[in-house]
Amino acid sequence: EIHTNEKEVTEKEVTLHLLPGEQLLCEASTVLKYVQEDSCQHGVYGRLVCTDFKIAFLGDDESALDNDETQFKNKVVGENDITLHCVDQIYGVFDEKKKTLFGQLKKYPEKLIIHCKDLRVFQFCLRYTKEEEVKRIVSGIIHHTQAPKLLKRLFLFSYATAAQNNTVTDPKNHTIMFDTLKDWCWELERTKGNMKYKAVSVNEGYKVCERLPAYFVVPTPLPEENVQRFQGHGIPIWCWSCHNGSALLKMSALPKEQDDGILQIQKSFLDGVYKTIHRPPYEIVKTEDLSSNFLSLQEIQTAYSKFKQLFLIDNSTEFWDTDIKWFSLLESSSWLDIIRRCLKKAIEITECMEAQNMNVLLLEENASDLCCLISSLVQMMMDPHCRTRIGFQSLIQKEWVMGGHCFLDRCNHLRQNDKEEVPVFLLFLDCVWQLVHQHPPAFEFTETYLTVLSDSLYIPIFSTFFFNSPHQKDTNMHQRQLSLPLTQSKSSPKRGFFREETDHLIKNLLGKRISKLINSSDELQDNFREFYDSWHGKPTDYHGLLLPHIEGPEIKVWAQRYLRWIPEAQILGGGRVATMSKLLEMMEEVQSLQEKIDERHHSQQAPQAEAPCLLRNSARLSSLFPFALLQRHSSKPVLPTSGWKALGDEDDLAKREDEFVDLGDV
Repeated sequence: EIHTNEKEVTEKEVTLHLLPGEQLLCEASTVLKYVQEDSCQHGVYGRLVCTDFKIAFLGDDESALDNDETQFKNKVVGENDITLHCVDQIYGVFDEKKKTLFGQLKKYPEKLIIHCKDLRVFQFCLRYTKEEEVKRIVSGIIHHTQAPKLLKRLFLFSYATAAQNNTVTDPKNHTIMFDTLKDWCWELERTKGNMKYKAVSVNEGYKVCERLPAYFVVPTPLPEENVQRFQGHGIPIWCWSCHNGSALLKMSALPKEQDDGILQIQKSFLDGVYKTIHRPPYEIVKTEDLSSNFLSLQEIQTAYSKFKQLFLIDNSTEFWDTDIKWFSLLESSSWLDIIRRCLKKAIEITECMEAQNMNVLLLEENASDLCCLISSLVQMMMDPHCRTRIGFQSLIQKEWVMGGHCFLDRCNHLRQNDKEEVPVFLLFLDCVWQLVHQHPPAFEFTETYLTVLSDSLYIPIFSTFFFNSPHQKDTNMHQRQLSLPLTQSKSSPKRGFFREETDHLIKNLLGKRISKLINSSDELQDNFREFYDSWHGKPTDYHGLLLPHIEGPEIKVWAQRYLRWIPEAQILGGGRVATMSKLLEMMEEVQSLQEKIDERHHSQQAPQAEAPCLLRNSARLSSLFPFALLQRHSSKPVLPTSGWKALGDEDDLAKREDEFVDLGDV
C-alpha cells in the first residue's frame, strides 16, 4: 500500500501532494502545458515543479474535467506527473529549432519537451515564465534526470525511511519470494522435482557468490563444495521440472583464464559436472547456448531504440508525416521479429522437454539476461500455475529478481553512462502480452496488468526493479548506514559460453558426446514444426500446455502500452464501439463455458450478464480503454496522460494490478 503524506505545498488552491520522504527542489510559475494536438498550441497554465521523486505540472484550472464522471487514477503518480526515472530525453526549442538538453546551459529554451520511457510526451512553454525561474526549473530537471547518481541517493531509500509499512499479507494469497530454503523446497515439491534436485544453503549470507541468491537448487548428486569451486560459475542451477521428469536448468560461464594449469582444472571440473547431470536418473541433456547462438543485448537495445521512436510523437503533424511509412519503419526496427525469435526459441525448448523428454541446459555468460527471459517463457507455456497472478509474480521473483537480472544497469536507473537502456524485462512482458492477447482465457490477469507492471519499472518506490542482485538489495536496504559504494559490473563482450580462449575445451571435454545431444538444425526444424502444427491442430486446453502463434501476422504491436498516448491511433469517441467489441468477445466466451457446464452437469443456463452496467459512461471512452479517457476541449479531443480506472465498484484497478510491485518492499 502506498502511504500518503500530510505534508502539502499549496498556492492558488492548487495542491502538490508529497509522498513520505519526498522533498520539493525547484518550481516555476506561469508555465503553459500544451495539449498533444496539431499545431494550435492549446494548453493550460500552471506551475511546473521538480521534487526528488518526480516532475509535476499543477494546472491553475482543475475544473476542466467533469467532476461527476469517475476518472482514471493511479495511486502513486498523477496524470501530469513524471517520475525522474521515467524521463528518457529532454529537448529544448530555441528559435523554432529542437535540440537535446544536457549538462550546463548557456542559453535557456523557450519551450521544454520531455520524452518519457512510458512513451508519454510533455511540452511546456516557458515564454511567460520569469527568467530566473526558467533557469532554476530547467537546470533542476536536467540535473536530477540526466546526471549520474549514486545508488544510495535514489528516492527509494528516502521513501523507505519515511514510510511505515503496515501491510498485512494473506499467507494463502501470497507471492513466493524465494528468499528462504522453505520457498525453494515448496517449489520443488510443487513441480515434483524433489526426487532429483535439492535446495542448498551453501551461499547463505552470500559468502560464496554475491551474484547468486542465498538459496537455490542443484542436481542432488552434485557436491556442495563444487558450488564454491568457481564461485557458482559452471554449476547447473535448476529452474523448473516438467510433469514427465525432464527439467530446465541454467549455467553461467567459468571465469576467463589464460593459465593452462587452471584450464585443465576447469576441464576436469566441467567433466565431473557433465557426468553428474548425464547419468540416470537424469534424462538426456540438450544444451542451448544463448550467448553465441541467439540474440545479443546489443540487438535488443538497437531494435527497441528504433521501435520506440514510432510512438514518441510531439504532435499530429509529426504523426501523419510518418504514417505513410509507418509499417516499413516498424519492420526495419526488428522489434517484432525479436519477439518472434524469443517465442520460437521457447517453443523449441518446450518441444524438447514435452515431446522428447529431454533436460535442457541454458548457457549464458552470467545466466542473468536471456536465461531469465527464455526460462520464464518456457514456464509460462508449460506450467498453468505461472499463468495465475500469484504464479506469475512468483515466477518473476524466482527467475528475474533472485535470478540476478541487473535491473539497475539494464534500466540505467543511475544514468552511469550515456547509453540507452537494454529492455530485456520489457521484451519478456511483450512476449507474455502476445500469449495473453492470443489466449486470454488461459490467464488470470489482463493486458492492463502487464501495462501497469511495465510502468512500475520506473517508479522508485518498489525495490523489486531497482537492484542488480539479491545481495545488493539486502545490503543496501537493510544496512544503509554502512553507505556501501555501488560496484558497477561491466560485462565483457559476449563470445559464447566457453569464450574463444577455451573453445578447445568443448572438443576435449565434451567431444562427440555433446554433438549427439544437439540435434542438427534440419532435424530440429522438423521436430519443431511437427510439434507446433500438432498442438495448434487440436482444441486448446487452457489449463495445460499453451503455445503461441508465431507466423508473421500473429505477432502484433502491444497497442495498449505503445499507442495509448496518441489520439490519432485511437478510435476517437469509440468507447461504445470498443466496449461493445469486448463485451461480445466476453459473451461468446461465457456462452462457450456455459455449454461445457451444461454438458457436464445438465444444469440450467446461468443468467446472462447485464450489458448496461458494462456500457455505463462508455460513450466518452476511447478504443484504448482503460488508459485513454477522451475529454472534450473546444470540440477537440484532449488526451490525458494518466492512467488506470476502477472497473466496477470493488477494489480499484491500480490496487489490484500493482500488488506485485510491492513485493519485498519496506
